[in-house]
Amino acid sequence: MTEILHFSTHYSAEPNSIPVVLIHGWGLNSAVWQPLIIKLTAEFRARFHIITVDLPGFGENHVTKIQPYSLANIAKQIDNVIEQPAIYLGWSLGGLVATEIALAYPDKVLGLITVASSPRFLEEVMAKSGQEITWPGIKPEVLKAFHQQLHVDTKKTIKGFLKIQAMGSPHIRDDIKQISQLVMQHQLPNKATLDDSLSLLESSDYRDKLAEVKQPFLRLYGSADSLVPKAVINRVASKATQSNQHIFEQASHAPFISHLDDFNKVLTAWLVEQFSYEC
Repeated sequence: MTEILHFSTHYSAEPNSIPVVLIHGWGLNSAVWQPLIIKLTAEFRARFHIITVDLPGFGENHVTKIQPYSLANIAKQIDNVIEQPAIYLGWSLGGLVATEIALAYPDKVLGLITVASSPRFLEEVMAKSGQEITWPGIKPEVLKAFHQQLHVDTKKTIKGFLKIQAMGSPHIRDDIKQISQLVMQHQLPNKATLDDSLSLLESSDYRDKLAEVKQPFLRLYGSADSLVPKAVINRVASKATQSNQHIFEQASHAPFISHLDDFNKVLTAWLVEQFSYEC
């Protein structure tokens, strides 16, 4: 029997306010959203409220198990506990989860926001018209090394991943320290969960599915992101022509940490523009 996911609603919602569900990335947990939740403006709070959910095996849901550990099963678990139609915001791996929810349960998803995410995280060389074309992404050997390191030292592997996430930020040390302090509030996921969820970054491919997203769709990026290269942004834009995008200059993989004020402004402005009529 599968355990029920726990989730948290943040601050008292105004009548008829719209839920915004935040989904974290690989190796971390929902505590990473705390600075953003604190920063959100009164304009945001008048129209929306935040729900955070930990992925199965992470954070408050570290004992929750699903088999197989797939995006479809994760999406189903989240849909089972979030009953009200909502806007879904997913960071990194969470962006893949949010995209799957938008595609699988369109009546329950009012809008989709992906942060530092890609429909295909793995770098890939493709043959087209007799030429080799590279899809920008994480090199396969990097993910292979993380799989190997997980079986030696889980905590060290996660810390190493945090360093990669912060690479390119003008205040890399502060970013790493802040994220580490936030996520270490909860018990770390076990090796099996980390291994299975890392495999999702390797194997998932939503490139040809992006055109099927019919909800308002916002894509947010960092210009200095080493995990989602800037070169991939226009590639994604050509596949998700109905979406909007914003690039945070000099931001790395966690712009809601390194560029908190700007992130808050961009997020709130887009949400108010798209959904003020709902309130």
